[in-house]
Amino acid sequence: MTVDEIDKRLSTHVTADELLGLAWLVATGDDVSTGAIGHLDAARHTSVRTDTIFRISSMTKPLVAAAASILIDDGVLDPAEPVDRLLPELAGLRVLANPAAEVADTVAAKRPITVDDLLTFRLGWGMDFTDFSPKPLDAVWSDLGLGWGPPTPAQMSPPDIWLRRLGSLPLQFQPGQRWLYHVGAPILGFLVARAAGTQLSEFLAERVLLPLDMTDTGFSVPPDKLARFGPHYADTDGVRSVFDPVDGQWSSPPAFEGGGDGLVSTLADYHRFARMLRDRGVLDGTRVLSERAVTAMTTNHLTREQLLRGGPSPDGSAGWGYGVGVQLRDAPAGPRAGAYGWSGGLGSTWSNDGAVTAILLTNQAWSSAGPPPVFATFEQILGESARGSDPL
Repeated sequence: MTVDEIDKRLSTHVTADELLGLAWLVATGDDVSTGAIGHLDAARHTSVRTDTIFRISSMTKPLVAAAASILIDDGVLDPAEPVDRLLPELAGLRVLANPAAEVADTVAAKRPITVDDLLTFRLGWGMDFTDFSPKPLDAVWSDLGLGWGPPTPAQMSPPDIWLRRLGSLPLQFQPGQRWLYHVGAPILGFLVARAAGTQLSEFLAERVLLPLDMTDTGFSVPPDKLARFGPHYADTDGVRSVFDPVDGQWSSPPAFEGGGDGLVSTLADYHRFARMLRDRGVLDGTRVLSERAVTAMTTNHLTREQLLRGGPSPDGSAGWGYGVGVQLRDAPAGPRAGAYGWSGGLGSTWSNDGAVTAILLTNQAWSSAGPPPVFATFEQILGESARGSDPL
């Protein structure tokens, strides 16, 4: 598929004013195509470029899972070990008698949370994609400032305070019982920091970002790069407004380095991470992850029962590895079984499907629980590219 063909299909969403701008990358092996469409700002003063820096929200999760996997490779962490060795705030937890119970109505946890529970989102806390009805725990969670909703790094408490508040609450489910979204990722980031004896940003830089030459990825945008960074937008009742300005929450390093949604990045940077996974842990001769770690990251860990009770996709077509969704069966017009990747609610998505990598970054947040229409178009482009890459 040519650059012009991809641009034409994606530009319809910008022309329809579904979003202001986007940048895309589709690579088959070493053959890389990129494009940029639309504008960075509502005044249309600045165009999106292929080197524009975007807020990647939940596409942070795979990078933090890779950081944890490095510590497993190093023997510093063990997937089976309880996390309370390094996170004593999470020792001796209770569990709600049922998910809708009052916060004081609890039973004992049958076992501690493990490192594997964090990586696979089976720790017992998180967003239940099958039930968004309000519950007593939600109100207390919000009152404690633990961060339901879009990422707000500058408004979050420092890690020690956040963990202490979290540890005062009961789990929604027993550890290992259910897949629940997101909460395992920030906890995992703080676990990585304590295991490494440094800040998450420093460990990510030393062991992931610098070895992969991901020079535009981090928890904030330095002043000399703000010209490549634009405001981010969200729709409220059909009206577009600024969710975060250029000089907003990502313009300075946050106290809360969100392992679930805090990073910014570019097409080129994220492609280098994706290539490393595609090439079994090696990029340009530098080994970042062991092959065993890559397999663990990109293989589904959820049981059939867990998938039936609610996993990463409503139809059960995707499982969960370490920090990534894993496609379990071929999509009719999209990724094939074995493809893996993840999306971000601020408007980004990435997949590796065989030899094909596809990345879409936008400056428009999702306006509902489901992805925006441009994602479906991009998924079709990925599927056609992946099937077209197969040898005859």
